[in-house]
Amino acid sequence: MPPMRHLLEAALARRSPLRRPGNDALRLVDGEGDHLPGLELEDFAGRWLLSTRDRQPPPELLAWLRDQKRCVYWKQLDQQQKDSPVHLCGPEQSEPFVIHESGLAFEISFQAGYSQGIFLDQRDHRAALRERLAPGQTLLNTFAYTGAFSVFAAAAGATATTLDLAQPYLDWAKRNFSLNGFDPAAHHFCKGDTFHWLARFAKQGRTFDGIVLDPPTFSRDKDGKVFRVEKDYGRLAELALACLAPGGFLLASTNCRTLSPRDFERQLREASRRLLKLDATPMPPDFTGEPYLKSVWVET
Repeated sequence: MPPMRHLLEAALARRSPLRRPGNDALRLVDGEGDHLPGLELEDFAGRWLLSTRDRQPPPELLAWLRDQKRCVYWKQLDQQQKDSPVHLCGPEQSEPFVIHESGLAFEISFQAGYSQGIFLDQRDHRAALRERLAPGQTLLNTFAYTGAFSVFAAAAGATATTLDLAQPYLDWAKRNFSLNGFDPAAHHFCKGDTFHWLARFAKQGRTFDGIVLDPPTFSRDKDGKVFRVEKDYGRLAELALACLAPGGFLLASTNCRTLSPRDFERQLREASRRLLKLDATPMPPDFTGEPYLKSVWVET
């Protein structure tokens, strides 16, 4: 096996063609896919985030990172407390900053907790969503986090409804709208449980031309009811499909590693009495390791 330094430099070289104007965030190292198991390195507009599983950064990696003269933060994956990354080397980044994807701007923070503001593995789906939506159409973005899909919908001229359980994330989403010159007041923001809101929209007869459905793998509502993707995604998809306008699309996605693509698609087919067209898509090319993200475009 080549020295770690050589593997790291080879991983960066492989991703050099992926750097394009208007895109300054990508995964530089992806574990087994780059012969570096347990290591992930992401670039956020020149600031690097190192993630490791079950170990501290090894000395050889630390030495290489220091040689890069970059701002580098580190977090340990699968931790119980879900802490924010800690400063590792190079200049500190103590304030939120902006990255760009497909020419759109998004606020990132290394002080915001376990997640930094955008999930890079959904990059290609956000770009595809903008192509699918037409001016005047509508998008429902459930489990929206900081609203990246919603911003792409606004860039297509569509009206976005951004739904999340946490008000701080909805406020963050509004800042992302403003960063791109989109008036948040021209769109809708809903705070609360996705199951509740989908049932409410269906009762009101409200439908959407596009729906994004990317729930957490596990959650528990205020009444203590448990949701597990492995057995409950179909129930969630059924509620979402009831809110889908004729000719619309549903982006169904999950990062659940224990759910196979076949079982995921089975849940989707069982969620509707109508014949569904399913189009599964791969992860972005900078994600060379385990293909953990299952994503399917669903049309009726």
